[in-house]
Amino acid sequence: MTDIPFNIDELREDIDTEAKLAAGRDGKGALPTDFWETYSAFANTDGGVILLGVSEKDEGVFEVVGVEEPDRVVQPLWNLLNNPQKVSRNLLTDASVKRYPTGNGRWVIEIEVPCASRKERPVFINGNPLTGTFKRLHSGDYRCREDEVRRMIAEQVEDARDAKVLHGFGLDDLNMESVDDYRNRLSAAKPAHPFLGAKTPDFLRKLGCFGKDRNSGEEGLTLAGLLMFGRQETILEAVPYYFLDYREIPVAGTKTEWDDRLVPDGTWSGNLYDFYRMVILRLFRDLKVPFRLVREERQDETPVHKALREALINTIIHADYSLSTALLVIKAPEYFEFRNPGRMRVPVAEALEGGQSDCRNRTMQRMFSLIGMGEQAGSGIPRMLENWKSQHYRPPELVENVHPEFTTMRLRTVSLLPESVLTELRERFRGAFERLGVNERLALATAMIEGYVSNGRLRQITEMHPRDITLLLRGLVAGKMLDADGKGRGTTYRVTGVPPVDRGASESSAHSNTNPTHLNVNPTHLNANPTHLNVNPTHLNDEIFNPCEDLNLLDIAAKVRNTGKADKQLIKETILELCRDRFLTPQQLGKLLNRSYMSLRERYIKQMVEEMLLERRFPNQPSHVNQAYRTREPSP
Repeated sequence: MTDIPFNIDELREDIDTEAKLAAGRDGKGALPTDFWETYSAFANTDGGVILLGVSEKDEGVFEVVGVEEPDRVVQPLWNLLNNPQKVSRNLLTDASVKRYPTGNGRWVIEIEVPCASRKERPVFINGNPLTGTFKRLHSGDYRCREDEVRRMIAEQVEDARDAKVLHGFGLDDLNMESVDDYRNRLSAAKPAHPFLGAKTPDFLRKLGCFGKDRNSGEEGLTLAGLLMFGRQETILEAVPYYFLDYREIPVAGTKTEWDDRLVPDGTWSGNLYDFYRMVILRLFRDLKVPFRLVREERQDETPVHKALREALINTIIHADYSLSTALLVIKAPEYFEFRNPGRMRVPVAEALEGGQSDCRNRTMQRMFSLIGMGEQAGSGIPRMLENWKSQHYRPPELVENVHPEFTTMRLRTVSLLPESVLTELRERFRGAFERLGVNERLALATAMIEGYVSNGRLRQITEMHPRDITLLLRGLVAGKMLDADGKGRGTTYRVTGVPPVDRGASESSAHSNTNPTHLNVNPTHLNANPTHLNVNPTHLNDEIFNPCEDLNLLDIAAKVRNTGKADKQLIKETILELCRDRFLTPQQLGKLLNRSYMSLRERYIKQMVEEMLLERRFPNQPSHVNQAYRTREPSP
């Protein structure tokens, strides 16, 4: 309890805030019934502050009302926090709950809910994680889907997600050319390494590509082995949403325009090791960075090279490949962007400081480290930041997105305060700009260069306290130099007179579900935003038709649909039976058989067309966007 009156203007902008009246039926005070949904949502997202005794009149406009008898709120709060039938975990301490007088004999109760660690999530209510788990999205609390809850549970119990043993997968599911190249690279990096003397199966076992399920005793290929050295079609059988994407954007281009693009299109293995090998060469290509002299010897691997290499490897080893968001790498004239599906396992601030390592795919991390690529023990991101800053570039941006879940690292090849930007700001604001301090100028320059600035971004650039940043940004708004968009943690600021950046639209291609099982296009022709695909209306009904609503087709597909790794001949026979007297697209077959459509097309459909078992709807256009297949009737 404190004697300091509550000041609504002191709210921190870097923390989500939820206001609840907490008046109760008699108006004297009661814990709101929807408090627990917000508690769960804050705990499972980024934390936040719940204000009891405050109402929100309009978006971001609060009115202090106060609670007459605060004990009627606080005592039930502690009782229920320690009741596992009500809430799965108590994250609060005495310091988390504060009471502030309002000046009219009432009180505001401030409850700061911390973000739960991955070992503590999901935080759920009413005894059922599948129905009682919530997350925060913008300014609302949303019940998590079952797959989201199960992913939280997997994150909680599996320290290394890629150590999972895959039943039914083996050596024949790997691309041996990738394995051989890795072995050669290990030999070049560490010629005397003991792994090199082992035969291929034992070599892969030592790397962690093969493991043993401790419950069943079954040995098999691990997820790490399949992702690192597998073939695209077999990877998709185990990880249906797996998709890799590299784009090279021209000057004045957008994320839907590119000079060069690399996606798994059947011309290469599609595994992570080969993706790394091919992308790192593209990132380094035409890199305008001078070499350095160390002890009179030329060092071609500059800090920029090292930073890009570390960023690419971090993207690969921290990705959650069970999510439907693609792993994306972009090379643009003034920045590099690395995006991996899944959020950070540690808070962003701690990741930037380093020292705490919680890699999602530790087996692959060790594989890269073994050949001299990537840092261990939490030093990777700080080392990357250090290398980037050594070139006097703007500090990298590290941003998490809640829905869909992904993490983005953006490395800009421009300085903190480019003279051209300062000149533009001086022309725009005249003498007012000259009277600004260094941090105010930095905030305006960041908004001009990056499209917007936020409290979180300035914390990555400066050493200012979040509260001071909030006051600085509000001052620039009051001075009519910045306009604010959004509220709370999501508030962004743009230079006054500059149109707002539609981050959802401008990055739709980069952040949309580029899951190949949901795109009605041949991956070799992926040149359109999937939300705006040009579909031939003549055949639109075929794409709308959901085959899983046809009980007859479901019965035919059941013998494959309900099994893990089915016999190849059985799959072929089932495809022929499903396509008899009807055209079906690979996507529709994928839904029926519970298989990746790309895997079906590459491993079965192409061969069956060549064997004259299937016929194409568009025989003269094999890559037609609405291509479908029907069982070919035998000649009389």
